[in-house]
Amino acid sequence: MCLGLVPGILAGPRSRDCVTANADSPTDPVVIAIDGPAASGKSSTAHWVASVLGYRHVDSGALYRAATAATLRSSPSADSWTEGAVLESAANVTLSPRDTSFAPCIDGRDVEAEIRGAEVTQHVSRVAQMPRVRAWVNNLVRDAATRHDVVVDGRDMGTAVFPNATLKVFLIADPWERARRRLTQQMKRRPTDTEIAEETDRIVQRDANDATQTVQAKDAVLIDTTYLTQPEQVDRIVALARAVTHRGSEASSVDDPESR
Repeated sequence: MCLGLVPGILAGPRSRDCVTANADSPTDPVVIAIDGPAASGKSSTAHWVASVLGYRHVDSGALYRAATAATLRSSPSADSWTEGAVLESAANVTLSPRDTSFAPCIDGRDVEAEIRGAEVTQHVSRVAQMPRVRAWVNNLVRDAATRHDVVVDGRDMGTAVFPNATLKVFLIADPWERARRRLTQQMKRRPTDTEIAEETDRIVQRDANDATQTVQAKDAVLIDTTYLTQPEQVDRIVALARAVTHRGSEASSVDDPESR
């Protein structure tokens, strides 16, 4: 079950399940914005960075996926979808706090497996291009960032959503490598070259569909992850974050959050 968060507003009294780390802080919460194209490793890297820094991860893409999943439940034929219909379905989506993240829920229930399914993946780009849906997602993400130090990821976090973010990072990688990583994660095995080629075609098409939202902020740090391991990616971003916030410089390398 998901803890209650009304869209954009914390529901009920604050509790230990809903940490307000910056409630008494004289400074504004830190925002680290990580942008990049689909399958560039934004979400997993952002979650790991948040774990290392003691921040919370906000995955904007998961909100688009949750809105898509909610709409599929009420209207399986995507051809009939309008902004109004998607927003009506998205009214059942809430954002619930976790120890190092926020999780989207539908009707109060965790939907992580559902929103990562093939059908949601097929239609989420269309939903993400709807201006009013984007505004809804952006408001939820901004609201989360008013209460916590956060690492947010998406496609326009450093431009439209947080133009004054403490740190902006833009991740890129070769489409073939992005396809290989995605399939390896999904299949839990080494994909064949044919499978990678087919997924690469899908990723290139997704890039074209998302082009207007996938724009690098002028002051973002560009990191090409094609030949980097994920720990190396995380190390770089953590080092950048500590440099700009002057916090926690005692740690010299990334710890695996699974062992924390």
